[in-house]
Amino acid sequence: MAHPSGPSGPLLRGEPESYWLSTAPASPDSAYPPLTGTGTDVDVAVIGGGVAGLSTAWELARAGRSVAVLEAGRIAAGVTGHTTAKVTALHGLVYARLRRTRGPEGARLYARSQAEAVERVAEVAALLEADCELERRPAFTYVTRPEGRGEVREEANAAAQAGLDATYVERTGLPYRVEAAVRLDDQLQFHPRKYLLALARDLVARGGALHEHTRVTGLDEGTPCRVTTADGAVLTARDVVVATHYPVFDRALLFARLSPRRELVVTGTVPADRDPGGMYITSEGGTRSVRSAPYGDGRRLLIVTGESFKPGTADVAARFERLAAWARERFPSIAFDRHWATQDNDSTDTVPLVGAFHPRARHTWVATGFGGWGMSGSVMAGRLLTELIGGRRP
Repeated sequence: MAHPSGPSGPLLRGEPESYWLSTAPASPDSAYPPLTGTGTDVDVAVIGGGVAGLSTAWELARAGRSVAVLEAGRIAAGVTGHTTAKVTALHGLVYARLRRTRGPEGARLYARSQAEAVERVAEVAALLEADCELERRPAFTYVTRPEGRGEVREEANAAAQAGLDATYVERTGLPYRVEAAVRLDDQLQFHPRKYLLALARDLVARGGALHEHTRVTGLDEGTPCRVTTADGAVLTARDVVVATHYPVFDRALLFARLSPRRELVVTGTVPADRDPGGMYITSEGGTRSVRSAPYGDGRRLLIVTGESFKPGTADVAARFERLAAWARERFPSIAFDRHWATQDNDSTDTVPLVGAFHPRARHTWVATGFGGWGMSGSVMAGRLLTELIGGRRP
């Protein structure tokens, strides 16, 4: 990928790679070998080894199910390996929209599911003693335009009505002027790969199986289900969860309910005393998201995301340049070190698509469409699907 340049030379001097992948390298290829043979039998097969797949598999194993995860590449290395890793129940301006489209009860259930997911991450990280740089931080959705105050106030009211301790504020820790913001305290940020690699180790310790470099190409929804791979291996399972970024075997025509979106990420170090002290997002300017992470030596890693666009759009280098210039203007001391791109799927009805794979499905399930909030959404999905597969009403 070309490095964009600014007026006085390259703005992005770092590597075109994800910070999460470079600071938590993959395990040896032999750690989680590909699936082979035709006689493997488990309670649940989970297709996809990202945060949704691993969270679901871990919850199922904890509930006493035998589980196998099948990942086409390496676990926690796809979309999950390129996230900004904010774990929060504050999702932009979602609650006012949900209150209009699904009513106060729908908004309340959404808020409860996401807030419980945030606390679940903290609980699991403590249980596994995962060294994943977990930090509590306030989350903010903000605007810099005076005319945006009304929608922010409406969102703060809707989020509070939905059960969150959200407040309307006009001051934040950002080093530039903000007109208004919704604030939600005690949210989480972490190193996603370090968290998920700990989850994977514990899953195996609980008797679960992980198979990397295992591309699933066939799914027979019989009794039991049969999953086949590109190399001819066969896995038999009572239930199958499709937790890939974009659902394979799209028998429910989910492609018509999903809209893919890409965003760019630039990172760089700043002095610790320049840390904005929270997680921030605005829809202005094609989205701008800011948060920091531990770095050491008296510095913090600033993670800036934005330039939302449809996949296949040209001028990606120019978009990187705009994002880097925006970050440099507001954080003049930033020393860029890495940049990459991430991708999300937005659902047409705002909420994630989690549950039965299609209307006639009895033992096949899906988790997708997290709309940029896959950390909390995936943890929610893992808990929800575990209840559904166990025959319990969530």
